[in-house]
Amino acid sequence: MSLFMNKRFVYCMTYSLVVIFLMIASRLSFAVELPNFTNLVKTYSPAVVNISTSYKDKGISSQAKTYGHDGGAYGFSPDQLNNKGFADDIESTSLGSGFILSADGYVVTNHHVVEGANKIIVRLNDRREFIAKLIGSDIRSDIAVLKVDAHDLPVLTIDDTPDLEVGEWVVAIGSPYGFDHSVTAGIVSAKQRSLPSESYVPFIQTDVAINPGNSGGPLFNIKGEVIGINSQIYSRTGGSVGLSFAIPIDVVVSVVEQLKSKGKVRRGWLGVRVQEVTREIKHAFNLDKIQGALVNEVFAGSPAENILQVGDVIVEFDGAFVPRVSALPVMVGKADIGKALTITLLRKGKRTEVELVLKELVDVARTEKTEELPKVVNNEKIVLGMTIANLSDAMRKSSAVKTGGAWVNSVRTGTAASAGILVGDVILMFDGQMVKNARQLLTWVKTIAKGDSIPVLIRRKDTTRFVVLNIE
Repeated sequence: MSLFMNKRFVYCMTYSLVVIFLMIASRLSFAVELPNFTNLVKTYSPAVVNISTSYKDKGISSQAKTYGHDGGAYGFSPDQLNNKGFADDIESTSLGSGFILSADGYVVTNHHVVEGANKIIVRLNDRREFIAKLIGSDIRSDIAVLKVDAHDLPVLTIDDTPDLEVGEWVVAIGSPYGFDHSVTAGIVSAKQRSLPSESYVPFIQTDVAINPGNSGGPLFNIKGEVIGINSQIYSRTGGSVGLSFAIPIDVVVSVVEQLKSKGKVRRGWLGVRVQEVTREIKHAFNLDKIQGALVNEVFAGSPAENILQVGDVIVEFDGAFVPRVSALPVMVGKADIGKALTITLLRKGKRTEVELVLKELVDVARTEKTEELPKVVNNEKIVLGMTIANLSDAMRKSSAVKTGGAWVNSVRTGTAASAGILVGDVILMFDGQMVKNARQLLTWVKTIAKGDSIPVLIRRKDTTRFVVLNIE
């Protein structure tokens, strides 16, 4: 009995030791696989620069400029570390990052780092300082090119064929809050992210700790190649919360080449406003898949006029698949201007191909409308949890709708509210038919059945979009 107990004890101890050994070995194996960025930093940090700017501040708090919103995407301009920003016409400073693109002194950074600057100073890792000349800057991509009078400078290696994968390790070097050449690391969280007002950039999302001052600095892959420029973060505090966004290097290279050769960036213009194809849109339009970009407006005088129609779903552009709405502006911006190309679309359920020629995108100044909504002066009609009316002259002026439509004067709990319709919206199209007036819309509503999903095109201020009315 004693011998049996001893054998059992030895067996249990041996088994326990094996399990412990395997656990330790597994952890050690995992630890060995973690990357070491020491050589990368030593090799490439000399080509990362600190950028400081000065400009006349017209009486606005510098902190208000940087942290003016409670949440949202933050470009880091300007990072005011030395100025309280309360007086008028005072000299303000901001800090950012950048990197050397060529040995003869070309430097890349963000547009917002140098925007409005009277003086730009580039400081190298060895503490040398140069006054930089602004070669060109592009607000749509948030990229700027500088030139310093220097030679034989260290340069970074660009990843010419980026095949970046979600989950890859990445490294950022920059000057957060003015702390030069700070290094942070993380992984790629997502690719081709679309941010508000940045439709021409398919951002790389990472969880790298990025803070004010990192703007314009390089994002490296594990091989030390530049794969992007750190540009924005999403934060409610202004500091890093693990949501960082970088401009992909292929976008950077294209913009830099044009800024150096032409001083500006040319982009294609299609002349449509598009929106995402959601599950509700798919059902309402009887689509097979959730893909493409839904056209909700075609601009007069554009390449798309008389060729594309409201309600078309663009699924291919010049032979390339359009997976979602954010992909289309990038494709259009890169496409050749003045050259015929083919667009594949779904129109009323049928696959169709059309051909058109892109024009050059021209920036047009836009102003925000702040006037009060016009009052209804004609009879209202109640339908689907909202009251509608014909448009008065004041309503047409406010909404820029010249003919037709039905004005939404109030919204109650119900179908319209669930679809996101608001007071002041103008209903332009109902289930594929243009709305002439409120009475016509009321007549059409009476013909729909419970359980139907109806696509409705609305005008809101200076934009149009489709919403879906789910009839209950």
